[in-house]
Amino acid sequence: MKYLHTMVRVSDLKESLAFYCENLGLRVIRQTENAKGRFTLVFLAAPGDDLAQVELTYNWDSETYTGGRNFGHLAYQVENIYEICERLQESGVIINRPPRDGRMAFVRSPDNISIELLQSGNALPPQEPWLSMPNNGEW
Repeated sequence: MKYLHTMVRVSDLKESLAFYCENLGLRVIRQTENAKGRFTLVFLAAPGDDLAQVELTYNWDSETYTGGRNFGHLAYQVENIYEICERLQESGVIINRPPRDGRMAFVRSPDNISIELLQSGNALPPQEPWLSMPNNGEW
């Protein structure tokens, strides 16, 4: 077997693409619209890692997604957890679980999908403001 992708249902494609691409740094690999099925699929990947993809599924007919249609989380390895958390925070993204340990943080997408960020290699030395920052909401 080979990992192909993880599918996430989104309620606002434009807002989700802004989060995943502009804020998180993923890029669009391909996009398909299916008029008969009334949905759009957008496949995203981290730069340099086209094999690990996230499929955003946007159903054209309005639907509210709840926890029963979600799952645990997506996880991405990052070069500098402090820098990405700072960039996300500056973009208005709430850091639900700050990287107090220099190793792990959690944020949520516009559709409340939990995203785990893991420091590549060894944990970075703990530093402020992350060290003193409390959790914010669920992650």
